[in-house]
Amino acid sequence: DLSEIHSVASFFVSRVDSEIDKRLTALGTDEALALKGRAALANARLAYEAYEEVFGSGRWQALAGDRANKQRPLWASTGVKDPAYKDTLYVDELVAPGTVNTMPEATLRATADHGEVTGDTVTGGYERARADLAAVERLGISYDEVVQQLEDEGVAKFETAWQELLDAVTESLQNKGVEA
Repeated sequence: DLSEIHSVASFFVSRVDSEIDKRLTALGTDEALALKGRAALANARLAYEAYEEVFGSGRWQALAGDRANKQRPLWASTGVKDPAYKDTLYVDELVAPGTVNTMPEATLRATADHGEVTGDTVTGGYERARADLAAVERLGISYDEVVQQLEDEGVAKFETAWQELLDAVTESLQNKGVEA
């Protein structure tokens, strides 16, 4: 029964800016510095555009007819790392229908205190997103290389966490005299 299945697709937001901003800072030109803080939003917006394309397709319509639920985009790592950025940047600028934002507590409190959620801030921003990433590429920073690096690092972190969990469960079971 497809109506029983719910899922999200996680997009780590601030990590994109952290890596690309580091490279922009190393370049140090006015053009490079002007692009800081824009790649993560561009990345998320283009992911949302892909989401709209998938869930606007005939293939999706067939699944929807069988009561399937949309996989929702989940914005993760939405606490800003650069203190020069507004502390609600990745909340205020990533509002769109059907999304989930797993903001850290400090970001949640900041949003409640002074966030500026004004409705959908994602759709309609796709051309700007493409232009921002193209500008980064023109400066010699490979978007594909950056996202591959971040994916590799993220997978490694999840593998380490998974192994630590397995080891802890195995140890706990062994301490109770149960074989894992």
